[in-house]
Amino acid sequence: MVYDILREYGIRGGYHDQHFLVDERILDRIVDAADINPHETILEIGAGIGNLTERLMEKAGHVIAIERDPELVDVLIDRFGDQDKLTLIHGDVLKVEFPSFDKVVSNLPYSISSEITFKLFKHDFKLGILMYQYEFAQRLVAHANSKDYSRLSVNAHYFAENSMIMKVPRGAFSPIPEVLSAVVEIKPRPAPFEVLNEKYFLDFVTAAFGQRRKKMRNSIIQNKQLLGIEDMKEFIHELPQELIDKRPENLEPEQFAQLANMMFRHKQE
Repeated sequence: MVYDILREYGIRGGYHDQHFLVDERILDRIVDAADINPHETILEIGAGIGNLTERLMEKAGHVIAIERDPELVDVLIDRFGDQDKLTLIHGDVLKVEFPSFDKVVSNLPYSISSEITFKLFKHDFKLGILMYQYEFAQRLVAHANSKDYSRLSVNAHYFAENSMIMKVPRGAFSPIPEVLSAVVEIKPRPAPFEVLNEKYFLDFVTAAFGQRRKKMRNSIIQNKQLLGIEDMKEFIHELPQELIDKRPENLEPEQFAQLANMMFRHKQE
């Protein structure tokens, strides 16, 4: 049925560099993972030709689908018309304002995965079931002392519990992409550690991983202007030496918060 839709609307391989999820078993597993209740509003980002949209509408009270491509918007309008269950937003996901929603279930545009994810973290929602490029998903869910641990891992852990729930083979898409994909479950929750200033913490993590092969001591000194501490060479002796002698990939998220809080207090003083 999914391939019939591609043929019906004349959408062929390489369409605007988009790859449509066509494996119906994977589509069903994604919807099942979202555990959608009839009263819930679901946000879908990058609705494409509506393969996932159709299944979400069967389960949810309402679906908000965002699609940027005008030709695909026409396909969605033709397929679903003016159904009360669907609000279709034609626009750039990074520019539109999200309406209120309970869960987000999407095959995201891979080129802007990070920007979309952190935009979502600014909103109140219960659950995300999101498709990413596999390498991005690995970094999103990685833990300290692993090769995939990164700025993305630490910052995402600050906002939510993130876990990979399935790998998706290339053959699940049409046209077949060159990369593997994965579905990640995101469960927003309050941060499990104290952060005195959220922006300062996130900027500090970014600065640290900008030079991930260097010890924290060197990264901190070299970023003194960004961190707003002019007397960094003197102040650094007040920081826990066992932490600043490690590389960024060896620090737990709460240890980044510990250092960021100490520096923020000093900056305020």
